Amino acid sequence: MFSRRAARNLFSGAPGLICLVLLLCTASFPLLAQSESQQPVAVPSEQPAAPATSVPAASPEAQSAAPQAVGSISGTVIDQTGAVAVGAHVELTREGPSPKQEVLSGDNGQFSFSNLPAGPFLLSISASGFANGVYSGELHPGEAFIVPEIMLSVANAVTDVRVGVDTEEVAEIQVKEQEKQRVFGIVPNFYVSYIPDAAHLRPKQKFSLAWKSSIDPVTIVGVGFLAGLEQAADDYGGYGQGASGYFKRFGAAYGDVFIGTFVDSAILTSLFKQDPRYFYQGTGSTSSRLKHALANSIICKGDNHKNQLNYSAIVGAFVTGGISYLYYPPSDRGAGLLAQTAAVRIALGSVAGVFQEFVFQKMTTHSRAAHDASQP
Repeated sequence: MFSRRAARNLFSGAPGLICLVLLLCTASFPLLAQSESQQPVAVPSEQPAAPATSVPAASPEAQSAAPQAVGSISGTVIDQTGAVAVGAHVELTREGPSPKQEVLSGDNGQFSFSNLPAGPFLLSISASGFANGVYSGELHPGEAFIVPEIMLSVANAVTDVRVGVDTEEVAEIQVKEQEKQRVFGIVPNFYVSYIPDAAHLRPKQKFSLAWKSSIDPVTIVGVGFLAGLEQAADDYGGYGQGASGYFKRFGAAYGDVFIGTFVDSAILTSLFKQDPRYFYQGTGSTSSRLKHALANSIICKGDNHKNQLNYSAIVGAFVTGGISYLYYPPSDRGAGLLAQTAAVRIALGSVAGVFQEFVFQKMTTHSRAAHDASQP
């Protein structure tokens, strides 16, 4: 019972990680444990999936760059008053056939490009109501190039100036890009941001993301597969067998996913003003990235962009477990089991973080940032 409920918790606590859930829950079922050869579940390799056709191919310049030779470019965009320019469009152009890269400045006016080969570059910055700005420089091997503050001047023809772009609009654009992210191009991976300073989500965006994750066809198919395994192993025997038993198991499993996603990632994150996404680090030493990933279950980024205790995940683990007892058989309830299940769910949040940091990034398609970060 412990491992089955743990698998369900990962399913609902980290939306989009269905492939990992299926691996974990398959390894935990008694039906498979009784087989003659207990082969360990294969963890997805770190070999990158074939890039989606919509993602630009890596240039010869980037392919030839040694891993230790790549660098990064970052900076801040401000207006004439010294206020940060939110949502400014920043385009990076390099010599040769290298594809152009584009980002929007975040809430703090900052932008960044990572995993770049050495060489000359040109930045073009534009924002509504302002004259375009440019900056050129040269990136040396392994350098973290910090561009001096780029000040945008008001366009001469503009009389009614709008400073920057509304952060809600920026967040909407970024969320739309996240909704294209899928592991192997199939499994939804909506709850990871490859933009370190992504605009914070409004409550309605948190609810919208939870809804789209919960009703995704792959999510529903994954729930059906999990219910089938439980039926075969006669888990939750109080539901019985046959079609009735299967649909009761399916309903309970989908209830875990649906309720867990909305409680953890929409209701409580709106209440506590916290961000439900995992923010991919991608740079730094392996140990620093590992610490960042393991802290995912207890530390999150607030809507104010500051790290804080992840009340949403911790409280949500107990709330979701308590609600689930309304539809689980009496034999599968109890205060001790509730505490145990909540603790396992919190711990599995760290496991999900490790997979996001070291595995899924290389397999996630339809993400420009993910593609850029995977280039040598």
